[in-house]
Amino acid sequence: MSAKLTEAQEHYRTAEKFLKTSLLRWKPDYDSAADEYSQAAQCYRIARDLKNSKECHLKASEMYKKNRSFFHAGKALENAIIVSKELSTPDEIYTLACESSSLYQQHGSGDSGANVLDKAAKILEENSPEKAVKLYQQAADVSSTESSQHQGSEYISKSSRILVKLQRYDEAVDSLRREIGYHQEAGNMGAVGRLTVAIVLVQLARGDAVAAEKAYKEWGSNCEAPEMQTIEQLLQAYDEEDRDSAKRALASPFIRSMDVEYARLAASIPLPEGIEPLPKAVVRENAAPSYVSPNAANMEGRDQQEDNKMDYNKDEKKTDDEDGLC
Repeated sequence: MSAKLTEAQEHYRTAEKFLKTSLLRWKPDYDSAADEYSQAAQCYRIARDLKNSKECHLKASEMYKKNRSFFHAGKALENAIIVSKELSTPDEIYTLACESSSLYQQHGSGDSGANVLDKAAKILEENSPEKAVKLYQQAADVSSTESSQHQGSEYISKSSRILVKLQRYDEAVDSLRREIGYHQEAGNMGAVGRLTVAIVLVQLARGDAVAAEKAYKEWGSNCEAPEMQTIEQLLQAYDEEDRDSAKRALASPFIRSMDVEYARLAASIPLPEGIEPLPKAVVRENAAPSYVSPNAANMEGRDQQEDNKMDYNKDEKKTDDEDGLC
């Protein structure tokens, strides 16, 4: 057994002693017990016993909460998330992050609360992106409550990009609108222009060129010249159902330089159907004349004789009818 494991167990036993009551100690010493659990967790972490390290951090958090030390309780849960990110399920990490953030906020440290949500979201982003989206959105809420609009826009931007990657375009539009709102409040109009291009691309990916045009009319005044040129060329191409022009606009250097999620989105947007011209009739030169049967002339003469005979009979019958009337 390593020296650090032995030290960790010693701290753990000391913590348990502080929780026991006696004639001289009528109440458990939660604060001292929490400190001992925290030291035990650190020793377990160094010894690579991550499971016990996580459990000690959780115990320390409970002790701090009973002593109403909310900041330290939140920090203990944050440490539990970090040491157990390879052991805990996405649901456990999500729950711990939300509880830690709540404790930080109770202490009045909203920025720390948003930061722990951001850390947990990064852990979950690859294997559980849906939960990561929720955590980023909650981080933006907490950050905006603390009047830190710039940081809030960064959190919601991460949410928007994940939603685009997941092809949840309706939610991505809502997230982008919210992101634009943060930048408008902060007076960062250049970012609003870039996001206008992003929301136009997402609307086109949804198959709604009308909504894309409305978005441009709403925020296009914040765009710079390259952005305006790209959007106008793109919208005109979809309005005229010009596939080639739309393809050129989507492959423009400005769009290729956007965040990777939006650049990839541009490559997957359905192009307009286009109006295909009717094929022209092809005339073959030196073609052989059409075949005519040699009996065609005789047949035509016979048909003419039959027609003449029928006309003669009609005239005879008409004359007989007139004589009868007389």
